[in-house]
Amino acid sequence: MSAPFKQHLIDPEICIRCYACEAACPIEAIEHGDDNVVVNADKCDHEGSCVAVCPTGAIDEWRVVNTAYSLDQQHAWEDLPEQGDITADVPVIQDENATQDDPIAALLAEAHKGAGGKASAPATASKPQVNLFNLGTPAKAIVQGSYRLTGADSDADVRHIILDLGTQNFPFLEGQSIGIIPPGVDNEGRAFAPRLYSISSPRDGERAGFNNLSLTVKRHEDGVCSNFLCDLEKGDTLRLTGPFGTTFLLPNDQNAKLLMICTGTGSAPFRGFTMRRQRENPFTNDGLILNFGARRPEDLPYFGPLNKIPESFMKKWFAFSRIDDHSKQYVQDKLRVEKDMVAEWLRDDATHIYVCGLQAMEHGVDEALADIARGAGLDWDVLKVKMRENGRYHVETY
Repeated sequence: MSAPFKQHLIDPEICIRCYACEAACPIEAIEHGDDNVVVNADKCDHEGSCVAVCPTGAIDEWRVVNTAYSLDQQHAWEDLPEQGDITADVPVIQDENATQDDPIAALLAEAHKGAGGKASAPATASKPQVNLFNLGTPAKAIVQGSYRLTGADSDADVRHIILDLGTQNFPFLEGQSIGIIPPGVDNEGRAFAPRLYSISSPRDGERAGFNNLSLTVKRHEDGVCSNFLCDLEKGDTLRLTGPFGTTFLLPNDQNAKLLMICTGTGSAPFRGFTMRRQRENPFTNDGLILNFGARRPEDLPYFGPLNKIPESFMKKWFAFSRIDDHSKQYVQDKLRVEKDMVAEWLRDDATHIYVCGLQAMEHGVDEALADIARGAGLDWDVLKVKMRENGRYHVETY
């Protein structure tokens, strides 16, 4: 029996198949198949380039094993195996946590020390279904409409795209994502991997009772999938995988308070959250705050419809960074402006915080929340861990 060792694995239930880890791995130890993203134990050197880019924490999983889980085993998983018992004789581990008395315990502790950083789903959220359609058997959708969301003066081409799912059973929840398979191949002749997009509709469809959903897509000059999507016209067809995501979900508790912080197309899941709340209880007051950042008002998706939502139903804090004759303001600056209300919400166990958008915003938002918490006599590092474990703190950035 071989000496136990630490194997890097990916949780297939939490993974949203964005393939960021695969792209970030410099030694090509990560690959994907029709269903799962997996790690080759023969190649993995535990260097960690893949960990930081994962938006869900699915990548931060480890098991201590005597024999590595094979790629075939990992490809077939629907969920991650529990840590098994390790009984082999092992040499003393040269690690600051290791002890001569129990080197296996030290190895287990070291392997799992990072596993506490992943989010949990809200306690009252509905149970999501994931990976119903994969690369081998994708769903097919027909474009019902594509509408530009940004103003004519905006350089940003952001579109609202509605997809008809026909008779296919494609159940999803607010906060989940789907993969879009763009046609064609890359420079090496390989089919393009799916690109991930957040669903921007509530669970009962873009139109209530209809089997459809919408996406919020920004065109990027060199974006293979964004250009494909933004060029689609009514009646065109495309292939989908998913749905994905098990934690960035809406609580069903009507008393839950939602602080939603986003930039650009990071607004997509919050549109679904808001529409779900409107359909369930349009008379809810003081339970939603949307902190939305963009360069200018004309660059902000859904700016017109958002302004029609009563402030009593949802408070809107807009932060614009490129308005002439105005100082730059980002979402973290707006949090500080509204620090009294943010502090009040941080003290409330009914508060859920969601952050979605560009990864560059994440550090600034975290610093702002830490400053506000400190001013309110709270320890943000402790509170954040508690909220994450209770399914009340969620970050998905890209």
